[in-house]
Amino acid sequence: MQYRLLSICLVFVLTACSTGDKGAKLDVIYARAAKTDRPDRNPVIVIPGILGSRLKDTETDTTVWGAFISGAADPQNAEDARLISLPIAEGKPLASLQDGVVPDGVMEEIKIEILGIPIELQAYAAIMSTLGAGGYRDESFGLSGAIDYGSDHYTCFQYAFDWRRSNAENAAVLFQFIQEQHAKVQAEYEKRFGIKNAKVKFDIVAHSMGGLVTRYMLRYGDQPLPTDGRLPELTWAGAKYISRVVLVGTPNAGSADALVDLVEGRDIGMPFLPFYQPALMGTFPAVYELLPRARHGHIIYDADRDRPVEDLYDPNLWERMGWGLADPKEDKVLMDLLPGVDTASERRRIALDLQARILRNTRAFAAALDRPAYLPPGLEMVLVAGDTTPTKKVVSIDSTTGELTLLEQGIGDGTVLRTSVLLDEREGGQWHPKVQSPIDFTSAMFLPEDHLGLTSSNTFRDNVLYWLLEAPNPDDPLPQSPTGK
Repeated sequence: MQYRLLSICLVFVLTACSTGDKGAKLDVIYARAAKTDRPDRNPVIVIPGILGSRLKDTETDTTVWGAFISGAADPQNAEDARLISLPIAEGKPLASLQDGVVPDGVMEEIKIEILGIPIELQAYAAIMSTLGAGGYRDESFGLSGAIDYGSDHYTCFQYAFDWRRSNAENAAVLFQFIQEQHAKVQAEYEKRFGIKNAKVKFDIVAHSMGGLVTRYMLRYGDQPLPTDGRLPELTWAGAKYISRVVLVGTPNAGSADALVDLVEGRDIGMPFLPFYQPALMGTFPAVYELLPRARHGHIIYDADRDRPVEDLYDPNLWERMGWGLADPKEDKVLMDLLPGVDTASERRRIALDLQARILRNTRAFAAALDRPAYLPPGLEMVLVAGDTTPTKKVVSIDSTTGELTLLEQGIGDGTVLRTSVLLDEREGGQWHPKVQSPIDFTSAMFLPEDHLGLTSSNTFRDNVLYWLLEAPNPDDPLPQSPTGK
């Protein structure tokens, strides 16, 4: 969704304390809570957004995402483009389109080389700094030797995932990841405290698209998306492991940036860095799953607000407009991605087939997340949104050429509208004084920050430690009266 240099550096990027607001003394406020690792303190799982996990090809050891230096994958190179792209094959289920690229950890830093000069930009720092102030000991840092925790790294876990793939697929992997960490923490509690089969629950802090992965996992566990138009069974299978989730800048109603990037491609936003072509990005199901909801009326034809696009998931629309994989000018990219296919017409047929299947999958994913449902007992959900930065809201489509034009900006964090974080159904519908949302969120917090600055805000840092360390857990019993009555 966000492919500017800063967004790379910080899809969860987070320069510690760059906001300028006067920061609370976290080390004082949470000093006592930080010193305990008792079983009544939930371990936390941190989940980045799109682009926030490094990707590596296991066969060549090439960095596919996470560095822009010599030896890293370059989308302008045919062989590298095939590494960056998901495999293209006709008629196969999307989940079966596998390659040798795997997640290689959440990005702590990003390496860039400009005119032969290596530069390292700090990535993903503030949230870990904040959790460190709360006494959380990250497993990744501990196991890598970056910080010597001894064996005390069972209170904080990072979930890295292949952000190219469908969020439903990554939710299934997250569900398995949580079960594995659950067993680890139970073993630690038995060893340290003598508690067998401890009731372990996690808290989750998820940024941007990571919140969509989280929401699907909570509702459906590891269920795949049905391919016949049905919704998956609402079991709340993932919720039994989770106490509280904090979703930061999550595009619950999508983002217009995703449409622009799929149609126009995206450069990284800085000279000397590569351009990611529309057809290349068009192989990533997760980017389509960030498309705005057509029912909210933010995508219109010919600057006519009375002509909203009715179905943004219609493959015929994408073919008619010549978008993404359907753009005839993208055949050069398709030649790189499909080297064994000789003719442009055959490449186009295969590309259109893939695009249609991705759009059907996207429709199913949106429906699964948009179905109204109350949170089960014992689970709380906090939404965090920016509400001061101009953000793409209304985009016009030239009905003849398919060209996009930004008509109106709204209030958000520069990438995600405030209304999208809330999934506010008053957009494009009947206005009501109260937010109308299918998400049963417990509370919301609004910050004067952009998408990249939300988690580095001192206000957020203070509040997230309160939510994780001091706020009573949803299923805690009420305390007894001080008088004992």
